[in-house]
Amino acid sequence: MFWFMQGLCSLPAFLVIWSSSTFIVSYLIALLRGDVDIIFPYISDTGANPPESCIFGLMTFISACAGTATIYARYKYVEKLSEETRVVSPCLNKSALYIGMLSCLGMCIVATFQETTVTIAHDFGALLFFVSGVSYICLQTAISYKAYPFGSSMTVIGVRLFIATLATVAFFPTVICAFFVKQTKLHRDPEDKDYPYHVASAVCEWTVAFSFICFFLTYIDDFKLFTLKVKTEYEGHS
Repeated sequence: MFWFMQGLCSLPAFLVIWSSSTFIVSYLIALLRGDVDIIFPYISDTGANPPESCIFGLMTFISACAGTATIYARYKYVEKLSEETRVVSPCLNKSALYIGMLSCLGMCIVATFQETTVTIAHDFGALLFFVSGVSYICLQTAISYKAYPFGSSMTVIGVRLFIATLATVAFFPTVICAFFVKQTKLHRDPEDKDYPYHVASAVCEWTVAFSFICFFLTYIDDFKLFTLKVKTEYEGHS
């Protein structure tokens, strides 16, 4: 049996590959069309103009759906793991589920409202995505530690802790520096006074986004260990 056919590991694998492709494909199209600068555009800048905006929106929505499925599967895995061992509090597990779902909702908002059309809605969705996403991976790191020695190895837990720390540290410059960026144009001039803030914010934004992707990459081994089944019950009328 191939590794991607074991358990549900194909779910986080698809999420990682598809999400990475979403950022890279929209960036390459925008770059080839001359819609963004080659160095440090915001992620949203790469999906601001058609046709890349259409591709970015569609692929981001699919990523949100895959993320929802992965987050729910992780929730059910931890729930099953804790049925007999009681290593993880159900409240903590549900909190991570709800916060993860909020992050996916933020992705849907970002996909629906482009940066240059409905800026307020887009910025709200992006903020919801990043705040909830960082909170989710921090909670999942705590859950992994509490579940040890069941579930993930200490090496994987250490990797998750590093990724969660990196995402948390990078999140604050992303938001703080963005407040000092006065220009909203896609092509930036290094002579602009707010250019250093733009670069710092954009670099940190890409760092946070790919931290999420790397975090879900660590799910693959865990997802090899279980499957989910749908149970259908029909109550017919006599």
